[in-house]
Amino acid sequence: MKVAIIQEWLTTMGGSEKVVQAIAEIYPQADIFALVADNNLVKELGFENRKITTSLIQKMPFGLKKYKTYLPLFPFAIEQFDLREYDLIISSSHAVTKGVLTNNEQLHITYCHSPIRYAWDLHHQYLEEEGLGFGLKGLLARYFLHRIRIWDFISSNRPDYYISNSNFIAKRIAKVYQQPATTIYPPIEIDDFKLEINKEDYYVTSSRMVPYKKIDLIVEAFTKMPDRKLIVIGDGPDFNKIKAKAGKNIIFTGYLPFKALIEKLQKAKAFVFAAIEDFGMLPVEAQACGTPVIALGKGGSLETVVDGVTGVLFPYQTIASLMEGVSRFEQLTFDPLAIRAHAETFGKELFKTKFEGFVNEKLADKVN
Repeated sequence: MKVAIIQEWLTTMGGSEKVVQAIAEIYPQADIFALVADNNLVKELGFENRKITTSLIQKMPFGLKKYKTYLPLFPFAIEQFDLREYDLIISSSHAVTKGVLTNNEQLHITYCHSPIRYAWDLHHQYLEEEGLGFGLKGLLARYFLHRIRIWDFISSNRPDYYISNSNFIAKRIAKVYQQPATTIYPPIEIDDFKLEINKEDYYVTSSRMVPYKKIDLIVEAFTKMPDRKLIVIGDGPDFNKIKAKAGKNIIFTGYLPFKALIEKLQKAKAFVFAAIEDFGMLPVEAQACGTPVIALGKGGSLETVVDGVTGVLFPYQTIASLMEGVSRFEQLTFDPLAIRAHAETFGKELFKTKFEGFVNEKLADKVN
């Protein structure tokens, strides 16, 4: 059986890249397709001995570094991949890979991280954050996003089956694409995160510093709680703006290597998370360390954090609601062993077992 795995881009390690890596371990014979691919990440993923096919975007000026500027070309580029020789096509999609062209003899399954966020549910937020009003640049952006929405919906019937990374995203797929989806949670490398029973007196958060991650909200809330120490890990466009809002009780580390990040997660009294995420790997990784999570009770966190058992869920994306969540957290007692056991239900091997079982079932249905 010839297998093709399609990924939007292979440039930096993130959640979708970890999903593709796990899927590729199930199918060691699979060829890899991506709009663009960076050789360093290809090696990090263990794909250096695989056949890697990239799109015309890779050959465009600054295509590897500035590929997102070619967004209007993504639908056209993804349709140029010739997949006729493959029996099974697996696409990992948060933008356009689900739109590859296949025929009725092939089985196409897409693992959908989300319908295109900036074209659908985050459309107006994206335009606002990018400062795109109704000037010429803003009108062009709105027009191209409008065209992408049309293509995105038309191409939504191309996969034979959808797998969602959470029930939250399954509902979004049903809303936007009017397609059913089966949830298989993303793979977490549980063994990379060692259990730590003894916690120190600090809270921790970690993220890329971009608006929707709401690190500014967390920083402002802890600034109003000067007796509580917060460590903020990560870098990004909003780093300086967020740091300027911080009180003396808040420490910014910038980017940390993986080992150093784990150490901070292990020893923290709690991991703080205020974003509405499709799934959210970091809260699960913190729980794998036996560290409870204080999280916004929306999105994927509702499926990964057990309120009162593995952490606390606060209801509103506001400073006051987060502060109340911290206060409630400090009145409860948490068992690191129970938290770790919960995290293990999201392990990589379980993902691979469920994913392969789903694919085999659909392959059998196609034969019959």
